[in-house]
Amino acid sequence: MTNPAVRPKNCVGRTGIAEPKTGTDVQETGDLLGPGDPDPVDEVNPQGSAPVLLVCEHAGQTVPAALGNLGITCADLDRHIGWDIGAGAVTRLLAEALDAPAMLQRYSRLVIDCNRPPDAPDAMPEQSDKVVIPGNAALSAQMREARVRAIFDPFHAGIGHRLDTGRFRAALSIHSFTPVFDGVRRPWDIGLLYRHDTDTSERLRAHFQRRHPELNVGMNQPYQVDDMSDWFVPRHGEARGIPHSLIEIRNDHISTPAGQQRWSEILSGAIRHLLYEDAP
Repeated sequence: MTNPAVRPKNCVGRTGIAEPKTGTDVQETGDLLGPGDPDPVDEVNPQGSAPVLLVCEHAGQTVPAALGNLGITCADLDRHIGWDIGAGAVTRLLAEALDAPAMLQRYSRLVIDCNRPPDAPDAMPEQSDKVVIPGNAALSAQMREARVRAIFDPFHAGIGHRLDTGRFRAALSIHSFTPVFDGVRRPWDIGLLYRHDTDTSERLRAHFQRRHPELNVGMNQPYQVDDMSDWFVPRHGEARGIPHSLIEIRNDHISTPAGQQRWSEILSGAIRHLLYEDAP
């Protein structure tokens, strides 16, 4: 029940480079998604009863047909630059284990990164981890806006609508990170990212330390949150005053179904404790 992300049609059964499309039709009409492209929002267990909303901004690898493969190899789309490896699968397993609703985003983070402000330099990167992304080169303002309107806006509108119902006691965003970046090894098994709401992440860490003392838990590792590079924490959690944390799992732990199952069990225990046993 891992339900892997839908890969671009150009990637099925091949590993070569697909030429990036020019986006002329998008530029002329402003429409990015065609009839064969999936909706960006993948709602899992929408009637779930748990008072936590799960979010996964980097769950998918899909590229709109109008953009080809962005001019990169399918192997590169399978790397951490194309999506958060294993994060979507863990989120689905958590939704089932907790009976919680979850909102996953189906398109590759290289099309648009839905945990970045749309005008951030790396929201539609021309290069990622030393890989050049030809399909993102010299994008016009209209081309960028087409991606925002088609993918970013409906995804975050859906999250906002859910949170504004007032029925959730917490919101958690599930991500994964690569063990080595730019030649530097990252030692943490899991990271908890936050800014003003220190309490939620501290309570999660305390549970991990009690129940899983073998884990190396990084606080605000391997990243730090700020307004220029993040969206979930400042725009959903902090803006609504809802308890929240952005959870980063090292992706070599969750690259297989067995690892995804193990980490969903670790996290579901911590989230249950947060919601039902350790509520303030």
